[in-house]
Amino acid sequence: MTSHTFHDLPGLRRAVRGICAAHRLPSHNGARLLLSVSRMATAALDGGGPVRLEAAEHSVPGERKLLAVTLHAGLTMAAPSTTDLPLPGRATPDGNVSWHLPLGEGEGSPQGAALPAPQSAVPAQGPREAGGAEAYEAEIAALEGDLGAALSRVDTLTTELHRLKDELAETNSGVLALYVQLEERDEQLRRAHGQILRELEDALRPPPITADGLEFAVHYAPADTDAPTGGDFYDWLLLPDGTVHITVVDALGHGVRSTRSALNVTHAVRTLALEGHPLESIVARTHDILAPFDPELMATVLLARIHPESGALRLANGSHPPALVVRADGTTDYLEVRGRGIGFPLPGSESVREDTLHEGDLLVLYTDGLTESRRDPIEGEARLVKSASAHARRPVCDIPGAVAEDMHTVILHPDDTLALAVRRVEDPRRTSVWQP
Repeated sequence: MTSHTFHDLPGLRRAVRGICAAHRLPSHNGARLLLSVSRMATAALDGGGPVRLEAAEHSVPGERKLLAVTLHAGLTMAAPSTTDLPLPGRATPDGNVSWHLPLGEGEGSPQGAALPAPQSAVPAQGPREAGGAEAYEAEIAALEGDLGAALSRVDTLTTELHRLKDELAETNSGVLALYVQLEERDEQLRRAHGQILRELEDALRPPPITADGLEFAVHYAPADTDAPTGGDFYDWLLLPDGTVHITVVDALGHGVRSTRSALNVTHAVRTLALEGHPLESIVARTHDILAPFDPELMATVLLARIHPESGALRLANGSHPPALVVRADGTTDYLEVRGRGIGFPLPGSESVREDTLHEGDLLVLYTDGLTESRRDPIEGEARLVKSASAHARRPVCDIPGAVAEDMHTVILHPDDTLALAVRRVEDPRRTSVWQP
């Protein structure tokens, strides 16, 4: 360990620089140490007292060598806090401040490297006078060296910053390109998925029918856009006697499982209808057929039979919303039929409602997703009457979609939606069938 006493700041600075050079400290660490020692010593030197500087290397087993630099400046009120220094130090109650800097392997000088001998202070009134000019020039040269080292460090950091910015920009460009590729891939998958769903939906639809004197149209929208259909389904067919049979089903739930349940119901109803079973018995018999195979099945059902020539209409119901008829003269009526659905206690239609569709009359069959999107079925039925009346004179192919658009301006309760329209045309020889 070496130790020297200093009475002026230039001599102390030269000593610190000598320590940095002797121990080959990096320029940024040496500059921080020089500034920190100078700031701590200034208060003591301005007060007229000397300061003492010690430097020693320490070896810690298993760790790098450390250079310990200690400034003995005494207690002064004007001394700055050691935590605010460019190189924070460790202060002791008696006014000493120590700094410990790591030394790289092979960078240190031999143990006991001496501090430069103290020199007298440069006279304040004549820095360039005899005896002080050399010290002054040496101080300026040292400061220029410190400045050059700092500028070199700034240049190095600036170059590194530019390199990192370039790498970051390149990385961001690559990430952006990846996002674009992923978005394109997602769009391709969405289109393929949508095409598959449309094909599945078309495959599940019953084939179009032709009946003289009647026009048909249907609108369907599942609550889950990722499913080809939901629990709302329909079926229509011509019976052997020429009567049109229509089934509207709303199976509990959403997605593929409810679709399977709805298809089971429509297939069972179709079979019973073709076998000639009475309309009033079909809901109950469908329950008896399906309950053993699917005890959790619950579905509401509305059955309609229309005679194309006479317009005779017969309805059976199992817990389903009533059919709406909009007459040619503008009057409207809900055709109520009491009954309980498949999977309900005591399933079956309590009676058969008979009515007549006259020329120009419009029959609207639907599921509760059309009228209960705002959770109020009574308000929904009133809005349905208003919408169906407003669109009743439009081409039949436009009516179900237009009504659904009116009813779904606000959706608080999303559900599968089915709207089916049947209109008796004025000329019985004119036939028109529309299949979306």
